[in-house]
Amino acid sequence: MTDCFDDPAARIADADALRGHIGPVSPLAASKMLRRLDHFCRDFIALSPFLVLASCDAEGNADASPRGDGPGFVRVLDDKTLLIPDRRGNNLIDSFRNIVSSPGVGLVFMVPGIPETLRVNGKAHATRDPALLAPSIMQERVPVTGLIVTVEEAYFHCGKALIRSKLWDPASQVPRHSFPTLGRIIADQTKAVDGDEADRNLEEAYRLRLY
Repeated sequence: MTDCFDDPAARIADADALRGHIGPVSPLAASKMLRRLDHFCRDFIALSPFLVLASCDAEGNADASPRGDGPGFVRVLDDKTLLIPDRRGNNLIDSFRNIVSSPGVGLVFMVPGIPETLRVNGKAHATRDPALLAPSIMQERVPVTGLIVTVEEAYFHCGKALIRSKLWDPASQVPRHSFPTLGRIIADQTKAVDGDEADRNLEEAYRLRLY
């Protein structure tokens, strides 16, 4: 078995070759990149109930993690700083483990119904400061951990990807019965739990939201 699916001669090996292949950055795209959060960025984050957090460890192993809650769950502390509260999950803490060894992160904020996204890149660290985390209380639970992100770059991304994917189009939604539930998938993959029991546990977790 080989991992060489393309012609090695067709691989793009360095940044100069990549730029030569793709072409120059448009002046408008280059000028839209901000070094801090302006009022448009702040307003978009206040509307956003969902983001994807990208990180990698010191060896370059990458991870992308979904984060979601009520609109505005990510708090803007100032025009260079964000706080992302960590809600209860499976305790794998992939993102946190990455960030303690390699602080660079990338965020993509989404707002249902709006095709554009907001991208934020910067450095992050984990915090357990109770005073800082207290305002992020949800269902009487204060998060015990959070991520503080220092913004180095912020810019809006055009909506072509979401428009092409029809992500916000109700007509494009896949019927739930057409794909197995997560409980059934876990039961089959692990052989450690009964499928019906896994479904019941997952439904209860979703109902309680497990903050």
